[in-house]
Amino acid sequence: MADYSMHTVRNNNPIGKIALRWGLYVMLGIFAVFYLMPFFVMLTTSLKSLDEIRTGDLISLPREVTLDAWRTAWSGACTGIQCEGMRPYFWNSMLIAIPGVAISTLLGALNGYVVSQWKFRGANIIFSLMLFGCFIPFQVVLLPMARVLGMMGIAGTIPGLIFVHVIYGLGFTTLFFRNYYVSIPSELTKAAKVDGAGFFRIFWSIFLPLSIPIIVVTVIWQFTQIWNDFLFGVSFSQAGTQPVTVALNNIVNSTTGVKEYNVDMAAAIIAALPTLLVYVVAGKYFVRGLTAGSVKG
Repeated sequence: MADYSMHTVRNNNPIGKIALRWGLYVMLGIFAVFYLMPFFVMLTTSLKSLDEIRTGDLISLPREVTLDAWRTAWSGACTGIQCEGMRPYFWNSMLIAIPGVAISTLLGALNGYVVSQWKFRGANIIFSLMLFGCFIPFQVVLLPMARVLGMMGIAGTIPGLIFVHVIYGLGFTTLFFRNYYVSIPSELTKAAKVDGAGFFRIFWSIFLPLSIPIIVVTVIWQFTQIWNDFLFGVSFSQAGTQPVTVALNNIVNSTTGVKEYNVDMAAAIIAALPTLLVYVVAGKYFVRGLTAGSVKG
């Protein structure tokens, strides 16, 4: 009797697993549709004409696909009194994000390397103070940072915005690299010292080649934070140096006659495209890097 019951359970297990798997797929599909619906509405609206938007359904597919809204958003939309579109601000954000990511990643790697492998008195205290910077709200540093930028003579400039993002992101990048490096055996550093390698030789030849997973995590994190930032951009920039998020806000809130929702949607997608592409291309490496960091740390 017991053997018969066990045989029945074994026969029922595959059906239960299949049902559970399909139930999981259905739930994931529902959540995916829920989260992708706003993007679908943005995309379809950006491909419609104004007349079709007024007379049609918001979530319906465009009857006639047109890219006029995209052309206007890129090079003709008004951001106040200037009608240059998103193009100059898009490249401003690139000029801010790329150096900001590179500098903060390199400095974070060096900091993590120092506090994890070159033990000195007060290393943990210094790391804790740097970690404290991760929890300071953006609004708290606005006035002190404005004062510092003014004293340095880079207020309202792209180098000033790069400096702000590097300083604010340094706590996060140091945390990422420190947690990754702390699991690397210290004997590796000691052996390299015995062979005559110095501080930077050990870093460039040993630790940096081992850091590819956490570098990917840090680059994605910092690029997303810098590109999507609005508060620092609107606070520490001026005409000619504003990032794309400030331009998007100005386009959406500027009205010269009829409200062009298709242009607004196209501008929003243009502003979001770089971060979307980063996650599509490197998303799997981001997960791998986080997993490696959590296991090693």
